[in-house]
Amino acid sequence: MAVCYVCGKSKVRGNRVSHAHNKSKRWSKPNLQKIKFSDKGTIKCTTVCTGCIKAGKVTKVV
Repeated sequence: MAVCYVCGKSKVRGNRVSHAHNKSKRWSKPNLQKIKFSDKGTIKCTTVCTGCIKAGKVTKVV
């Protein structure tokens, strides 16, 4: 299962609700990207969500 390395965000389960209020199960997945970033002086290549990338919680290595 894919999980964000920084915040631990993973897929969430919920209901898809129709106009007639019928419910069926659905999964909502986070937008995870595989990036190289610097973590305490070492370079790691893991999955990070776009929310953490935009917030500047990780520094991308080019």
